[in-house]
Amino acid sequence: MPTVTPPWTYTLQLPHDLRAPGIARATLRTVLAAHDLTQLTPTAELLAAELLANAHLHTTGPYALRLRSVESGRLRVGVWDTDPTVPAGFVLAEGLSVALPPEAHAEHGRGLPLVRACAAGWGASVLGGKSGKVLWAECG
Repeated sequence: MPTVTPPWTYTLQLPHDLRAPGIARATLRTVLAAHDLTQLTPTAELLAAELLANAHLHTTGPYALRLRSVESGRLRVGVWDTDPTVPAGFVLAEGLSVALPPEAHAEHGRGLPLVRACAAGWGASVLGGKSGKVLWAECG
């Protein structure tokens, strides 16, 4: 009889601390190893690193990493933060991204286009009131 792996979710609450993104990436690697998904580690870690950096650099409050199995062999990496503003790199207009690439010599602005390029799916959800937003990306 075949076994079915039930869906799972992990959420790591993080303070606004310079060490938090590294702790979150280490947690991600541990979770993927525990679920025998180490083949997703390079892409999942890149997606998480960019989303976590965005939350850390552009907000002043706490944030959280959420890892969720979407289907067999597929992972959704989400980062919640307290700012409800969705960055231009994740804004959609009729299903199309409206973000322009960064200027050639710009020091910032490449992270979210990198997430969109490497992810199997991506999106944003604004939460009601002052609850912030979640940016997410899938790999697998």
